[in-house]
Amino acid sequence: MPAQIDIKEVHWLLDIVQCLDVGVVVLDRQCRIEVWNSFMENHSGLGPDTVQGKSLFELFGEIDEAWLRRKIDTVFELGTRAFSLWEQHPYLVHFKTYQPITGQEDFMYQNVTLLPLAAAHGPIEHLCLVIYDMTAAAQHKKQLAALRAGLDDSA
Repeated sequence: MPAQIDIKEVHWLLDIVQCLDVGVVVLDRQCRIEVWNSFMENHSGLGPDTVQGKSLFELFGEIDEAWLRRKIDTVFELGTRAFSLWEQHPYLVHFKTYQPITGQEDFMYQNVTLLPLAAAHGPIEHLCLVIYDMTAAAQHKKQLAALRAGLDDSA
């Protein structure tokens, strides 16, 4: 017997997804957007009503479609998570940084996790992209590398 869904709990979960300081995007198998949280809205300037049902690749031409489709296909086929680190692929979606005045980077460095989303009874028909802002870590790593290079030059 399936557990009853408490509408209050679903509402809380939706509130949490909207308030997270990470991007949350749910895609169907055709890479059409079904969920778009406030992080994505704030950084892209596109609201959920604008992106709902549209292809991620049509909205964001900067995405390396062949690369991301390989990752997406793997998630759907194997039902396992996939990852992308900023050191290997600096960003999925080209967003400006949080600190346009004090920041030294032109864009937001991003880590991405792709999560399979199984239906209650059936195959995986959706996946969730979670986009993490890694700009501060990227800045610190670059600064450390520059300091080390300076030390090597002076030695």
